[in-house]
Amino acid sequence: MRVEKPAMRIRGFSLVELSMVMVITGILAVAAISRFFDRQTFESRGFYDETLAALRYAQKTAIAQRRNVCVTFTTSSATLTIASAFGSACDTDLTGPTGTTPFAVTARSGVAFAALPTNFQFSALGQASLSQTLQVVGAAGNIVVEQETGYVHP
Repeated sequence: MRVEKPAMRIRGFSLVELSMVMVITGILAVAAISRFFDRQTFESRGFYDETLAALRYAQKTAIAQRRNVCVTFTTSSATLTIASAFGSACDTDLTGPTGTTPFAVTARSGVAFAALPTNFQFSALGQASLSQTLQVVGAAGNIVVEQETGYVHP
């Protein structure tokens, strides 16, 4: 009596399949690598996001501590200060969420606001002293600060 072994199947990829995967990977790499060489776009978007977060932090801090929080701008930075007492002027550097004092957002080289924003403050109720629209060069969209509510949004 003769016993036959079951046929063994060899599993793997064919040369055509491996070649196609390499071609597709190469095409994707070329498309993705070109984006990494233009750092200016990433730097602009990063400054835009940091400024948006800093303004939201300023408004929330004003409400939480029931004191005025002032925002001072240069062409490439925003610095936050807070009043030492309710109803007084901003006279103390605001400590940021990471413990840095003063809490400031500074742009990388070559990134700046499209136009110098006007300095303003958030009241203890979270209202902004004036309406503001900020634009960062190279970043899509604006940062808008609503005067009556102090709402900061893109």
